[in-house]
Amino acid sequence: MNLDLGNLPRTIWVEKSEGGPVVGFVDQRLLPDDLALVRTADWREVVDAVKTLAVRGAPAIGVAGAAAVMLAAFECAADESAANLVRQGDPEAGGGFGREGARADFDRRLEEAARVIAEARPTAVNLSWGVRRAVEAAQEARSAGKTAAEAAEALYGLAGALIAEDEAVNRRIGAHGAMLLREIADKRDGRGDAPEASRGIDGSSRVAAPVRQQGLNILTHCNAGSLATAFYGTALGVVYAAAQEGLINRVYADETRPVNQGARLTAWELARAGVPVTLQCDDMAASLMAEGKVDAVIVGADRIAANGDTANKVGTLGLAIMARHFQIPFYVAAPRSTIDCITKTGDDISIEERDSSEVLAEPLFGVTVRNPAFDVTPYALVTAIITEDGIWKPLEL
Repeated sequence: MNLDLGNLPRTIWVEKSEGGPVVGFVDQRLLPDDLALVRTADWREVVDAVKTLAVRGAPAIGVAGAAAVMLAAFECAADESAANLVRQGDPEAGGGFGREGARADFDRRLEEAARVIAEARPTAVNLSWGVRRAVEAAQEARSAGKTAAEAAEALYGLAGALIAEDEAVNRRIGAHGAMLLREIADKRDGRGDAPEASRGIDGSSRVAAPVRQQGLNILTHCNAGSLATAFYGTALGVVYAAAQEGLINRVYADETRPVNQGARLTAWELARAGVPVTLQCDDMAASLMAEGKVDAVIVGADRIAANGDTANKVGTLGLAIMARHFQIPFYVAAPRSTIDCITKTGDDISIEERDSSEVLAEPLFGVTVRNPAFDVTPYALVTAIITEDGIWKPLEL
């Protein structure tokens, strides 16, 4: 396998232009037909990108949240500077905002912008995590006596650091996950102990017949790849790390209705990276497992509750139930920032309900549409959770 991650674009980044800082991102709504790189200096456009899925994936929107706060800080700092000039009697300076109490106004406006940014999507905890990191950094700078402009510069540095941190975290997740897959390959090939027995949903011990091939077949759902992060990926980060060790035969990607992230993003990304990939309809997963063609299921997560219950793209719960029935390991790969210890169980996770047009383009008289973006997989169906810190049983979190 000729793995080439150099063919994958950076999903989100920050840079300085003549007019000031900008946030750049891949507009994932246009993939796979068009790889469009967008740059904006307006934090509101970043919020819109998150809402409309131009930027998506829990780690990516966490970085986007912090980057949006950074842009808001530069905007507020510019207003404070203009207000100071007004107070100094500069006739060329613009009036309006901030004539009195400019410092307090900067803090207030930044907090208001942060609130709007954090509410862009409710389920993925990484968004509020990234926003909180940025707000805390701004508050620290202000408490140290920094000007608004200096606080904004500090946030620019933070955004760049979070992007680098995200890739490093993903690579550690990949390394831990590859170790798990190595163990599965060794057991399958008779180089280790037999896998621990797992009962089907009817209490029977039902095992799919093994299929011998070089490397493992992995099933995934939605996109938890490089496109869902700053770079490299969580679930697909495990695939990439394992592929570098020659452990991957093929990845089966569910199409992931109704927005088709699997068909538009995962299949595109894996093919571009040189990983053999087969796209299938969501309702084909059970028959694939029954044929013995799945060695492990690996998915990402948008929020993991304190007890290990996991919210991920809708359809994940069904895969977990089927994996348990066929005694296939079911792994969740996510950064520590996705674990929400304040949310005790999956029952407490807010599930985003998206627009009905994603399911039914044109309304039909007498027909209502249900379109939850996520479902919750109980911890009992999760074999292990893979983070940058290692491999955990759900109840160990």
